[in-house]
Amino acid sequence: MVTALPFQLNDPTLLHEASLRDGEWVQSLSGRQFDIEDPGSGQIFAACPTNEAADVDAYVLSSQSAFEIYRHVNPRQRAKMLLAWHNAILAAKEDIAKLVVYETGKPMTEALGEIDYALGFAWWFAGEAERVRGSIAIPSVSERRTLVIKQPIGVSVALVPWNFPVAMIIRKVAAALAAGCTMIVKPSPETPLSVLALADLTLRAGIPAGVLNVITTDNMETPAVSEALCKHPLVRKVTFTGSTEIGRLIARHCSESLKKVTLELGGNCPFIVFEDADLDQAVAALMILKWRTAGQACTHANRVYVQSKVYKDFASRVLAATRRIIVGHGAQATTTMGALTTSRGITKIEKHIKDAVSKGGKVICGGKRIYRNGNFFEPTIITDMTHDMLTTHEEIFGPLLAIYKFETEAEVVKMANDTNMGLASYFFTADASRTWRMLEGLDAGMIGMNTGNSSAAESPFGGIKDSGYGKEAGKDVAIEEYLVAKTGTFTVSPAVKL
Repeated sequence: MVTALPFQLNDPTLLHEASLRDGEWVQSLSGRQFDIEDPGSGQIFAACPTNEAADVDAYVLSSQSAFEIYRHVNPRQRAKMLLAWHNAILAAKEDIAKLVVYETGKPMTEALGEIDYALGFAWWFAGEAERVRGSIAIPSVSERRTLVIKQPIGVSVALVPWNFPVAMIIRKVAAALAAGCTMIVKPSPETPLSVLALADLTLRAGIPAGVLNVITTDNMETPAVSEALCKHPLVRKVTFTGSTEIGRLIARHCSESLKKVTLELGGNCPFIVFEDADLDQAVAALMILKWRTAGQACTHANRVYVQSKVYKDFASRVLAATRRIIVGHGAQATTTMGALTTSRGITKIEKHIKDAVSKGGKVICGGKRIYRNGNFFEPTIITDMTHDMLTTHEEIFGPLLAIYKFETEAEVVKMANDTNMGLASYFFTADASRTWRMLEGLDAGMIGMNTGNSSAAESPFGGIKDSGYGKEAGKDVAIEEYLVAKTGTFTVSPAVKL
């Protein structure tokens, strides 16, 4: 049962318990709703419409109608709209952060940081809107000219996760709108409110109704709604962030009508520390790359490999830094790590710990559920990790730091690449030659070199192997995901016969 809001917004009208279609706040055809629960207390504080597959067509038709008009909006005007959206989000930053805290469980400082990070995409793609370029060339037949123009692909769909609801939405939506596409967002059932607030702000920023629609649903109906969106004949592009297993399913759905797809999937990211590394620098990077969002990010360090000479020293420094973490509700000012967003995450962490300990792993910190209202788990460090443990081969997605020992560069590159994933890799070294070798030798779409932060609006984001395909952000590549190229050829009669 929904209770009173556990927080206050400066602008209460930003809280919507309805889906957005064609500029109107609407309920589902069935009238059913699902609950939104605060992971830090277990309290149900809101509800949103449980849309079903039967609801999908109206959203797509609205988006298609809006596309027929929006596709012709001048790029300069689209850029101005995106900048207005950027400014509206910035003005509502505190309220959006509160929604993120109570939906995801992350601390307020992380929620505010996510918004700052996400605003970079709105700013970036506002500029990219005016940089869409075609080309003209003289082919091998001298009398001909070949002209290539770029046009928006059409109605796009974004299927997004709960761990970074603001960043995922702005990164995908800003690219689509900059290209001249319209978009339907299906947010995670855990985090619809922050997404709906962002959608509200598009209307306030002057972005036309129907250009961004948001269809909410619960975990039970999510597969059917997602399938209906992927298979709808008017949808031409789908972007998905989530697990590799579900990514494969999305790809199969979209293959039936040959839709363009971008997949940002799971990660099993190695974090490598060589003996010549600046250990303080590596520890500082790892603290963010492991414990932020309670470890629930696909780019987080999954396997920490430390060269034997500095293994004990590094583990000791990591332990000392981890013991300073304060676990609590995200709204508490002292909290540095919040609750896990779902209770499923706790079950998975316990499974990983049990497996590692049974095979010789040593828990030197944490290891237990924190029994209070909410999904809390101690930040946990396990040393003496080995190749045969579950954590080596499966994404953790929680507050568990697993430390492995290695001897040589060749050995650790082989271990790092021994996974079907290829989203991100990280390494720390003072050797410039090794830096080039590692950059070229690690199998990942993104490489952090003496840094744990490799994501920014200016650089392409995406993986290889089973971590997906396509890129988000960066110059040219991301907006291309929402464009089609048309080739025109014409003949020019020569003025003089040679």
